[in-house]
Amino acid sequence: MIFFWWSVGSLSHPTDGTGSDEKRDTKHGSTFLVGVGKADITGAVVQIPFAGYGKMNQTGTGLRQRTYARSFVFADPANITNSFIYVVLDTQSGDTAVRYGILQGLQTLGGKYGNFREHNVAVGGTHQHSGPGGWMNYLLPQIATLGFDKQTYTAIVDGALLSIQRAYDSLAPSTISVGTINIEDANINRSPYSYLANPAAERAQYSSDTDTTMTLLTFDRLSDGKTTGVLSFFSVHGTSLYNNNTLVTGDNKGVAAYLFERGATNDARFADNFVAGFSQSSVGDLSPNVLGPFCEDTGLPCDFKTSTCNGRAEFCQARGPYFNEGDNGAKSAFEIGRRQYNAAFQLYGQISSGSGVLLAGESAVASYHTYQNMSGYEFISPFNGRLLSTCYAALGSSFGGGTSDGPGAFDFTQNNTSPNPFWRLVRGGLHQPEPEQIKCQSPKQILFDLGAMNNPYAWAPDIVDIQALRLGQLLVIVSPSEITTMSGRRWKATIAGAAQSVLSISDPIVVLASPADSYAHYVTTEEEYTVQRYEGASTLYGPNQLAAYVNLSLAYLPYLGVPNAVAQLPKLPEGPRPPVTTNYSLAFVPGVALDSPPFGHSFGDVLSSSTPYFYMVGDYVSATFVGANPRNDLRLEKTYAAVEMNIDGIWEVVRTDADWNLVFEWKQRNVLLGTSQVTLTWHIEDSYYLSGWGNALQRGIYRLHYYGESKNAFGTISSFEGVGPEFSLQI
Repeated sequence: MIFFWWSVGSLSHPTDGTGSDEKRDTKHGSTFLVGVGKADITGAVVQIPFAGYGKMNQTGTGLRQRTYARSFVFADPANITNSFIYVVLDTQSGDTAVRYGILQGLQTLGGKYGNFREHNVAVGGTHQHSGPGGWMNYLLPQIATLGFDKQTYTAIVDGALLSIQRAYDSLAPSTISVGTINIEDANINRSPYSYLANPAAERAQYSSDTDTTMTLLTFDRLSDGKTTGVLSFFSVHGTSLYNNNTLVTGDNKGVAAYLFERGATNDARFADNFVAGFSQSSVGDLSPNVLGPFCEDTGLPCDFKTSTCNGRAEFCQARGPYFNEGDNGAKSAFEIGRRQYNAAFQLYGQISSGSGVLLAGESAVASYHTYQNMSGYEFISPFNGRLLSTCYAALGSSFGGGTSDGPGAFDFTQNNTSPNPFWRLVRGGLHQPEPEQIKCQSPKQILFDLGAMNNPYAWAPDIVDIQALRLGQLLVIVSPSEITTMSGRRWKATIAGAAQSVLSISDPIVVLASPADSYAHYVTTEEEYTVQRYEGASTLYGPNQLAAYVNLSLAYLPYLGVPNAVAQLPKLPEGPRPPVTTNYSLAFVPGVALDSPPFGHSFGDVLSSSTPYFYMVGDYVSATFVGANPRNDLRLEKTYAAVEMNIDGIWEVVRTDADWNLVFEWKQRNVLLGTSQVTLTWHIEDSYYLSGWGNALQRGIYRLHYYGESKNAFGTISSFEGVGPEFSLQI
């Protein structure tokens, strides 16, 4: 047990723990070693159910945008062993198995990478819900993705390692500046009824029930003044694309990064290989579907308390800014990403003009990490000094109701504390919770008593990562759970207040990164927990989980101090290690048997194409080819699709499948024969989609190009290509 209590008055501060620019402004910033790197982590784009919504029938059929790992390496020039890595993955979350694979890979690389271990590697996800699953460590999320997919898992781990290597190789003396900006139109609170359960006096300190603040870090190389990268923290779910979308993307944060990196290619202020990381923050109750939740059958608003329509959850769907497009949320995802990019780019300009705060401090680079078993953890509340305890992990009935971003099925609803007798029977067939567990989790009506479900292996984590990072006066709390708005405010304000006395930081800047390292579902305030909407039902360890997390952050805060002070502290306990299930996880998606072209055709033959020869901006041009299963080769760092332009008789690539408007779709025609087809569609960008891009479209002759790999009956994989007919673009 850790008995640690702070009486922190800063809970009342409406600044979210960020302080004021005037106080934080410094004339001279510290010099840091900073490196940035990016690599492809796109897994299997077909036949694997997506991670996030928990729908087995949301199975990949193609690719709209490649997904990436973006890594940031920080080190103290005076002692390079004082360093850490922060990785942003275009995935649903960080994960125990993925982080373990990255750590093992770093040790295998050895040499200069040997210093990176548990204490100084943080792995976060953008929380997109539009990518292949099968890579997560615990059984519950694996069930919805038909088990473990080694190919996708390996792509994520290997891509993350490659991005780290690229980041390390680019290490250079740099300054780090930070600034904030409010984005009022990129998120809404999807559980305002829960938020209203928080004390009125506390709510009155804030102007909104959403966290609208984006914090941006800029990294400027001292040798030439160029910006090598930016890293932002902003809270919004990666659920712009609905649960009927089956094309892989990075969702809105993937779009934001894509737009910033694309725009930087023709801007002299930015270095080559510039990287833009759009990290997640207090995401728990914040939706990108800013028009709010409506009933699909009647068009009326959903019930405020339960997010239902006539008592059922499945017809309640929140709407993004372009929901009328009927494109499964694609344009809304682009728009919410565009809003984040526009704000980040505006803020970058302000920071470049001198309004930012330079990071500085005696403890320039520091980090800590430990593992904590959350089952029955006893501690002193950091909020009121009471002796509290967490519970064994459990999910409540409202978990089954889903959210207005992705409604659930059956008869589950939010704000539900009484499951019907049928679901009580189902629960009993899995594991009947003990009376102590029922009391501990109250008022949650337990649907899945996960802490006691270990057959055939653990269904959910009972051991979580406790981690924080420091760059000068900036502190990054790394959370394994999705944090609601008010939970994040309390956590940041408490740490900011304690840092002033414990770390002697006069005005600390505190941000949250989540969900990172592992995936431990949600954390709400104690008051929000009593409402038992989706977020409260998904708070695994009971009503005291937030207080426990904050207690642990406070307990280990001294380990972010100056090196001489840290050297006097007891050795930080490693804690009990969580299980890593990659070697024995269940897998139910069969591999590729074989590919065959239809009679009279060869792989890559054009089966059909758009009929006009002349096209204008805003038009769609497509071609369908004799295809093969893209799982034969993920084509990492390459492409399945390209748009080529004829420039002086040479076909030059002007778009790849990393570009939002070029879509790759695969369809199996005959399972037994292994026949399939691929359709490439280019939505020719108008000014809206070209915003911020220096490479405007040009009049000329274009064509679509398909790259594939086929597998014969003997298992041999062969490459092939298909080229569509030429067409003319009129500007």
